[in-house]
Amino acid sequence: MSVQVAPSASLRSETRVPVPAGRRRLHVARRAAPALVTAIVLVQIYPLVWVFLTSLRPAGEFAAGNPFSLPTDLTLENYRRAWEMAPLPTFIINSLVVTVVSNVLIVGLGMMAAYALTVLGFRGSKVVLGLFLIGIIVPVHVALVPLFITYSRVGLLDTYQSMILPLAGFSLPMSVYLFSSFYSYIPRETYEAAELDGAGPYRIFLQITAPLSSNTVITVVFVNSIFIWNDFVFANTFVLSENLKTIPLGLQNYMGAMGSMDWTATFAAVCVTVTPLLLIFLVLNKAIIYGLESGATKG
Repeated sequence: MSVQVAPSASLRSETRVPVPAGRRRLHVARRAAPALVTAIVLVQIYPLVWVFLTSLRPAGEFAAGNPFSLPTDLTLENYRRAWEMAPLPTFIINSLVVTVVSNVLIVGLGMMAAYALTVLGFRGSKVVLGLFLIGIIVPVHVALVPLFITYSRVGLLDTYQSMILPLAGFSLPMSVYLFSSFYSYIPRETYEAAELDGAGPYRIFLQITAPLSSNTVITVVFVNSIFIWNDFVFANTFVLSENLKTIPLGLQNYMGAMGSMDWTATFAAVCVTVTPLLLIFLVLNKAIIYGLESGATKG
């Protein structure tokens, strides 16, 4: 009868397979990722929460105490003053008009340009697409003086068009890039089948390409809406009258004499003007993320 001897502790330690360094790093990264994501989310959300709480804080408490502390009392008086100190509804309507019309131009022109460059194709189409991509890096400030001179000569100063045209023009390159990236991986067989059925380029665009672009359209509209809604440069340069001011330009009305400012009323106005964009993002966030992914990668 044989007797089995249990291996000693030293033998067990010698036969233990060491954990690869790559697997250890992956384990550490997996444990650290949730903490890193949580920290990023807190950094992004904290300013919004602080602005909202400050908009509900009494003006005296904000001026006398620590502005970053939690409020001890809440009031809606700041929102009442925000509506009385400036024509906030007029600013919101002006921003809506500029944003909606600009997005219509951006989406319409961007889809047609991307369709012509990517789907139809022609000699030199890649060069034209490259010129559009170069337009992404051109700063908007280089066009302020030429546009101001041109608008003053043709009578477009202090109009909606003076803001809509440059906003749409500077937003087109990115929109053309997103639509072109999306159209580039639509199967060519889809277009060939439509051509065999007798469909022309216009019918293919309206009945095939445009319906497939719904998520990309939502992404383009939302991304450009943030830029247009918050635009201050063009509005401050080309708008002269009070009744055409947009929200970023209208917030200057809350600045008093000698640079004094009603901060709590200003934050209340900011909350009112930021709320529409936040609601749109919460409703359409899945479509926006899908549109960004489909516009940036090839399936």
